[in-house]
Amino acid sequence: MVRVILYGCSGRMGQVITSMTERLDNLSIVAGIDVYPSERAYPVYQSLLACPVEADVLLDFSSPKSLHDYLDVAIERRLAVVVATTGLATLELDLLAKAADTIPVFRSGSMSLGVNLVQQLIKHAAKVLGEQFDVEIIEKHHNLKKDAPSGTALMLADSVNEGRTKKLRYVYGRQGGEAQRSSDELGIHSLRGGTIVGEHEVFFAGKDEVITIAHQAFSRQVFATGAVLAASYIFEQKPGMYTMQDMITAKSAITTLLAQPDQVLVSIENIPRNMSIVTDLYGALASNDVFIDMISHTGATNGHIAIAFTINRKDLIKTRDVIATLTETQGETKATISENITKLSVEGPGMEFQSGVAYKVFSCMAKADISIFAVTTSENKIEYAIYSTDVDKAIRIIKEEFAI
Repeated sequence: MVRVILYGCSGRMGQVITSMTERLDNLSIVAGIDVYPSERAYPVYQSLLACPVEADVLLDFSSPKSLHDYLDVAIERRLAVVVATTGLATLELDLLAKAADTIPVFRSGSMSLGVNLVQQLIKHAAKVLGEQFDVEIIEKHHNLKKDAPSGTALMLADSVNEGRTKKLRYVYGRQGGEAQRSSDELGIHSLRGGTIVGEHEVFFAGKDEVITIAHQAFSRQVFATGAVLAASYIFEQKPGMYTMQDMITAKSAITTLLAQPDQVLVSIENIPRNMSIVTDLYGALASNDVFIDMISHTGATNGHIAIAFTINRKDLIKTRDVIATLTETQGETKATISENITKLSVEGPGMEFQSGVAYKVFSCMAKADISIFAVTTSENKIEYAIYSTDVDKAIRIIKEEFAI
């Protein structure tokens, strides 16, 4: 059970979060902090200093100035902190960075999981579209919002620049007779009115076409959900600064397990270190329509190299013939063929941003005495060649290790 002190409990978000947590069995609000009194199922205090209730996490949904009132007390009590308010100035950001040396600090420009997914889409779009597209952002909020542009809009603008080689400078609105757009601008425009919860649109405008990536929040529930998940996440972390992206990638390190059976592992040793021989080998396999995967080359000090790769079982006879030609012409070269192999693919978008995934998979397989014959890696996928008889056990222990 994660014990939470809710800072800003009398506000609109405070009410939403309070109602939401009443239905949870793994997180509980044990106290609230607010200068305005309110009736809650937990005690409410005017400051964290006056609150004697023990807790694990302080969740702040108030205002930037509140940070100056509670941060030192949170550090002294070793409370993890989730800062869900926006409009923080450089001073507040510096204070949080310093606090992160002592306690876990979670901060995001938006507590919406959807917005943080949009971040990744925008970053990828900026990479693909390059400098031929102008970028503009429009954000809309209710008429009581104090800061502009929104923290989410700035977060999305930063994502655009992360995907670009040449960074754009932010321009907040335009007016006057000399307001023609320049190529190095990223326009950010704020609309305020009514009860709009939050809308964000990112426009990539090119020649004769416009691409729009948008997110719309219909209720404050989406922010409450993200904040509660953040409180559960930060409770388990070491001191440091964390974001919504850290939380999402931690939960998406592995999302997919795919088993491809009927694979064969081919290992060839003592091949002379002559690239024409290796080229001829791969050429012969290609001309016989043999698809090879999980290729590994190993150098040797004796002037020879070793090669390993996987093939589909249906190509085994053609592969044997090609290898036979090689071993006949190269007397010291030896080949080993291992059948009943399955290629287990471990995939996840968070793998790109999280170290140690391959180690964790190796570790849990080693504990289960599962032999790994070959490994290939990319940004978001790792493939393992293992015995087909071990596949069910491997999938089970990986799911247990990564809670999928």
